[in-house]
Amino acid sequence: MAAFAHWTAIALYLATTIVAALAFARKRQPDNRLLLGLLATALLAHGISLAYTLLSPAGYRFDLLAMLSLVAWVVNLLLLILAAGRPLTLLILILAPLGALAELAAVHSWGGATPRQQLSAGIATHALLSIAAYSLLTLATLQAIYLYYLNQQLHNHRPGGISRLLPPLQSMESLLFGLIAFGQLLLTASLLTGFLFVDNLFDQHLVHKTALSILAWVLYTVLLWGHWRLGWRGNTAVRWTLAAFAALMLAYFGSKLVLEVILQRS
Repeated sequence: MAAFAHWTAIALYLATTIVAALAFARKRQPDNRLLLGLLATALLAHGISLAYTLLSPAGYRFDLLAMLSLVAWVVNLLLLILAAGRPLTLLILILAPLGALAELAAVHSWGGATPRQQLSAGIATHALLSIAAYSLLTLATLQAIYLYYLNQQLHNHRPGGISRLLPPLQSMESLLFGLIAFGQLLLTASLLTGFLFVDNLFDQHLVHKTALSILAWVLYTVLLWGHWRLGWRGNTAVRWTLAAFAALMLAYFGSKLVLEVILQRS
């Protein structure tokens, strides 16, 4: 069952990618029911596969590749929900193949499993909030890149091509700040549960993750304040979003990469 779900998810993600790519090659909107149907089925298969991946006989897997696969699943799930009312084909074209790659890589394990008796309800809540926050803010970052592209097209007086397949600029900006605001709430809850339930949060192996997460929180807070109080938008918002996400990405995956890959091989 695990192998069938694994390969079915990969095949359906690739089928979703092909449908989206053909639409862009022809410069027209795809059959939305077909595109979202393929993505939804891929997510179902990926979810079944993830259950086997994360709940190993030895305990819970929290290694780098398992977490990348989980984040890819959550990001694509959020994208499926958002795409039900908006033409977000370009985001699907980017994220569906990444879902396939993450699912392909997740069969390999870097680091051992965590015994189930060592995971308290508080730690589990912190982990889930962290993954949800990271996933939402990943989508916000891709949306910021969208906005940068549209702004460049308008600045250069070339509003054709792919931009004709995208929603209006104002709608894209509203979606961006909505994603950031909700993601920031989840990030705040993640940090609070971390301080409450994680022992020795500033120990050597956690201090970089904690400091970078706080830095990302500060940058997102400044961005939201600047947008609502000073009217920040356009490329200013894009730069702040990318800077905050860079800190968050280093916090979430940089420490895992160093601990599980670089240090183990040195």
